[in-house]
Amino acid sequence: MMFRQWERRKVPGLNTTSTADISFMLLILFLVASSMDLDKGIARQLPPMEKEQKQQTAVDGRRVIRLAIDANNKVTMDGKNVSMKDIRQRTEQFVNANGKSHLIQLQTDRKASYDTYLHVQNALVAAYNAVRNSKASDLFGKSFDLCSTEQQQQIVDEVPIRVSEVYAVSANKPTTTEKGGAE
Repeated sequence: MMFRQWERRKVPGLNTTSTADISFMLLILFLVASSMDLDKGIARQLPPMEKEQKQQTAVDGRRVIRLAIDANNKVTMDGKNVSMKDIRQRTEQFVNANGKSHLIQLQTDRKASYDTYLHVQNALVAAYNAVRNSKASDLFGKSFDLCSTEQQQQIVDEVPIRVSEVYAVSANKPTTTEKGGAE
């Protein structure tokens, strides 16, 4: 027998029955242990779209605060530089003095940072919350959050959030909202 029949050798196999279980456990571990970044944002409820155009009414200029954020993230209130703390304090005083007939006009340059815009909005919301809390304390003897739904609605009706956003347009492009608008 010249050629001897060689026995075929088998390659030993790996036991992979628990590999799927281990990978599933690792997946669950990483999902639970990882942090999810939340988006920054402002909760705003937009008014419903109206079928008919309402006629615009004139607003008394003494009952308007004009906030502006320029391209360098400098914040001005009625033409004067202000800090976020000043925005909150002056807004509280203004809303208390003018009641429902106030208006806060916020104009933001397109090149301004979103972070500055959020800080201004947060200052405005903090001012409104402080006014509403003091109103709730005066009327019901408790904070706004502890009031019933009907009480909260009464306070919201007395202290509405009236913030108007104005979008700056470059000087060489007129908008249709200007007097004698262009197309």
